[in-house]
Amino acid sequence: MEIYLLRHGIAEDSAPTGRDPDRRLTDEGRAKLRRVLERAHQAGVRPSLILSSPYRRALETAEIAARELGYEGKIVRIPALTPDGSPQQVWDAIRERRHESAVLLAGHEPLFSATVAHLLGSAHAMVHFRKGALVRIDVETAGPTPAGVLEWMLTAKLA
Repeated sequence: MEIYLLRHGIAEDSAPTGRDPDRRLTDEGRAKLRRVLERAHQAGVRPSLILSSPYRRALETAEIAARELGYEGKIVRIPALTPDGSPQQVWDAIRERRHESAVLLAGHEPLFSATVAHLLGSAHAMVHFRKGALVRIDVETAGPTPAGVLEWMLTAKLA
């Protein structure tokens, strides 16, 4: 299974409501995401499922990913992808969908750095996961403990 982790793009500092989950992407954040996703599309990224944090900036990120990557399915919101989720919760959500060939997750930091480490079998986050970055990790089996292989990481600066 191909697992893609896509950190949301640059978001506004605060929402009009004052609630963190309501923060939207900025125009710059949308533009940088599109560049990353255009390059990913050229590289053959075709998710069979998109999962997203229910936070607005992550949902907007997932919607842009769906458009840029030609995804026509439903974007599934899952609480495991909120900023206070855990890497094990993310892995459990992936395992529940083990029949999928390529799952794209739209979410947040510090969860995604910790999740990359977890998927690679490390207890320490060793990835600087920038806003709008996309990581690909492949896993062969969906057992209780992940054993993934990092294939690549794409940032807006490289796109």
